[in-house]
Amino acid sequence: MKYEFIATHQGEHTIQGMCRVLRVGRSGYYAWCSRPLSPRAQANQALVMQIQEEHRVSRETYGSPRIQAALQRKGVACGRHRIARLMRLHRIIGRKAHKRFPRTTQRNPQATPVPNLLNQDFSAPAMNRKWVSDITYIDTAEGWLYLAAVLDLFSRQVVGWTMADHMQTSLVEEALKMAMLRRQPSPGLLHHSDQGSQYTSEAYQQALAAYHCQVSMSRRGNCFDNAAMESFFSTLKTECASQPFATRAQARTAIFEYIEAWYNRQRLHSSLGYLSPVEFESNSRH
Repeated sequence: MKYEFIATHQGEHTIQGMCRVLRVGRSGYYAWCSRPLSPRAQANQALVMQIQEEHRVSRETYGSPRIQAALQRKGVACGRHRIARLMRLHRIIGRKAHKRFPRTTQRNPQATPVPNLLNQDFSAPAMNRKWVSDITYIDTAEGWLYLAAVLDLFSRQVVGWTMADHMQTSLVEEALKMAMLRRQPSPGLLHHSDQGSQYTSEAYQQALAAYHCQVSMSRRGNCFDNAAMESFFSTLKTECASQPFATRAQARTAIFEYIEAWYNRQRLHSSLGYLSPVEFESNSRH
């Protein structure tokens, strides 16, 4: 293992220095290099190349559980611990979230919130039974870009979304309109949001009534009541918006491509048995 580490990182550090730190002799390392690779080493070498490819395809976001799931879908049987060990050895690391939080929930104290009908039950028996919605921010050098999204709890698919440089009610209205046009749900859909002024506004509540939705809202200051939406935003910021964009236009393009091409159609979701939302919905119809 020590010799393998040295071989992997010899472009970053001197062989002499690594041998000294790892307490192995250079002669032993060079003797190891001259030997033919064992079958196990050859298998590891091939597996690392497959891991690197899946990591690249995932936009460098997947950790060992999703790498394993992606390889299994291609018929490659390999244990998660082996994958994790090889990823550590070769410094293949999934992205981690960074934290910077402007305030996106601005409550209207005069508005009367409705009860929390969802009650943290983030399961759904079928498509278009329960939707959750929220607003988040995207950091750019030109200022904040705000994203409103609507998520179907059955498949975790983003069914509606829109972006703007403001947080007016029209932002959430456009996201809802997209979701309704795409999905055309039956009356009785449960729509859940926080108590932000955009969602408690008369215009938005009238739109929900026109669509014959049941309305549910989180309790004041309780982010866990909309945890599924928070999870999606965290994933998006980790995998797509981990650093500020140069412009709002650049952010719009990247987020559009992330949601429509990657998240909904390709990204493997652990809560869906490592299927994408589109795959999960397709399977549910059969």
